[in-house]
Order: sequence, then structure tokens, then C-alpha cells
Amino acid sequence: MEATNRGRVRVERSAKRVRTYLGGRAVADTTQALLVWEIPYYPTYYFPLSDVDESALKRTGTTKHSPSRGDGVVYTVTSGGAQAPEAGLVYAESPLADIRGHIRFEWDAMESWFEEDEEVFFHPRDPYTRVDILPSSRHVRVEVDGVTVADSHSPRILFETGLPARYYLPKTDVRLDLLEHTDTATNCPYKGTAEYWTVNGAKDLAWSYRTPLPESQRVAGLIAFYNEKLDIYLDGELQERPKTKFG
Repeated sequence: MEATNRGRVRVERSAKRVRTYLGGRAVADTTQALLVWEIPYYPTYYFPLSDVDESALKRTGTTKHSPSRGDGVVYTVTSGGAQAPEAGLVYAESPLADIRGHIRFEWDAMESWFEEDEEVFFHPRDPYTRVDILPSSRHVRVEVDGVTVADSHSPRILFETGLPARYYLPKTDVRLDLLEHTDTATNCPYKGTAEYWTVNGAKDLAWSYRTPLPESQRVAGLIAFYNEKLDIYLDGELQERPKTKFG
């Protein structure tokens, strides 16, 4: 199928086998998933109802309205002794014809998601997002409130579509005495699970991937800082703080 658009919603067919689990059982398993960009940042998976365990779905008797997708019938999902209230949504009469006969599941309500045989976290991978990690000899210096917290000539620079370049630095080039580990953790479908540090008193300014996903192995154990929230000097020149959703 060709990609279609209605308003800000884009729809296209995924070539991947996609599964989602609840209670240790596959609730949906398909090779015909739709990628639907309900928001600009990343897509959502829609499953053909024919590839969903119908016994796991129970109507709640309520609906949710979307200006672009119409009225959606809400389902509770029950599987393997686990229950995800109001986790399923079917737009049976959507003005967006391609999503009729499909169901979307709330990502965080489900137990796990797989693209082919690899578990995916946080949200589906966007086929138009690319991650490049390049070794560099550029001089990177990081300041927080006038205090130098990192100084390196051997960064790994991570270029991700739609985001500013991120400078991942060896821990030996970071003032670890100014970092305090926090209990914050985030998941990324391209990089894995990140841990965070407070830096010179400012919470969660730095992060690292101890065991990144295979495509991001080059940043394993390195520390990056939010360009949006502190000062980064690149080859001696202060960089403008980018404006992103992380600012």
C-alpha cells in the first residue's frame, strides 16, 4: 500500500513482523501492521483485527474522539491473567479509510513489543529516523553554571534524525565528582535504556547507556549532556543551545 495522509496523520504499511504481549501471551501477531503517525515525532502500530486474539478484547461501552481519525471504540485487553483497562482502540468508521478494520494498543499498557524477534522499547522505530555514531578528535568542553564538568578530545558524536548532535564522552574525561546518580531511567528504541546523573546540582543533565542496543554499541558507557540545558564548547566555540522538546 502507498503512504496516505489525512491532515497531519500519515499511514503506511510496515514490512516487519510485529507482536505485542500481555500476561505472557501474544495478543497480536502480524506481518501486515500499519505505521500511523498520530503525532509528528514517531508512529504508532495498528494491527489488522484478523491478526488479534479476539478473546482478549472486551468492549468498555465508551468511545474516544479524534479530529483526524473519528470516533474510536474502546476495549479492555485481558490475557494470561493480566488486564489492561481501555488499552485497545478501534476506529471502525474512520474517515481515514486505511485504519478501518485495525486496532491500536496503548504502548505502555502492554507487557512487551517485538519487531521481528527483537524487543522494542518506548515506541515503534520510525523508518525515517537514522542514527549515526562517529568517532571524532574535536575538542568538547561542557560547562554548568561556569564550572567545567567535562573536557575531551575523543568524543563519539551521535547524529539522530531531527535532533541536535549529542557528544558522548569517556568517563575519564568527565568530572565524576560533580555527578550524582539518580533513579531516572528512559527507554529508546534505537539506543536502549539510559541511566541519569545530576550534574553540579542540576538534576538529570547527563545520561549514559551501559548496555545499548547493537546499533548503538559505540556509545556504551560514555556520558552525554543535554545541549539544551548547559553550555557546550566545540573546538573552543560556544554552541547555541538548541530548542527541542527536551529543553
